[in-house]
Amino acid sequence: MQFSKHLIAAALTTVCAVSAYAQNVTVTDAWARATVQGQKATGAFMKITAKENAKLIAGSSPAAGVVEIHEMKMEKDVMKMAALPNGLELPAGKAVELKPGGYHVMLMDLKAPLAKDTTVPVTLTFQDAKGVKSNVELKVQVGMQAPMMQHHKQGEPMPGGHHHGDHKH
Repeated sequence: MQFSKHLIAAALTTVCAVSAYAQNVTVTDAWARATVQGQKATGAFMKITAKENAKLIAGSSPAAGVVEIHEMKMEKDVMKMAALPNGLELPAGKAVELKPGGYHVMLMDLKAPLAKDTTVPVTLTFQDAKGVKSNVELKVQVGMQAPMMQHHKQGEPMPGGHHHGDHKH
């Protein structure tokens, strides 16, 4: 059953990418970190590629009261997280990766915990160089880590030397 779960996740990602592509921006590999009861915020991560220079300027989700674009960076040996008030620059044709410890979409004031192996709807708002805004609607996979887009046989070494052997996800 593991294979079909990955296939569904890949299909969802592909559907999101296809629907987003028509609007100058492609979003792939989107995922959000699962939360526990009482946790009011989490991060969503993805790769965004714009055909022309653009900015990710806002986000929204029915699952969260507030959605912001954030950056984490080291400042004098201290990891700081802050909202990007002017949005995130997306240079033409260059994939910008939103990942743990870097740029990410922050889902705050969560209305309920985000359970592993579910999806959460997120709408991202982009603005092109002419100031024209467009929205991309995503169904973001919820998990403990980025979804694996490659398929590996049981017990086969994974990239980086990890084994996917006997433990279940």
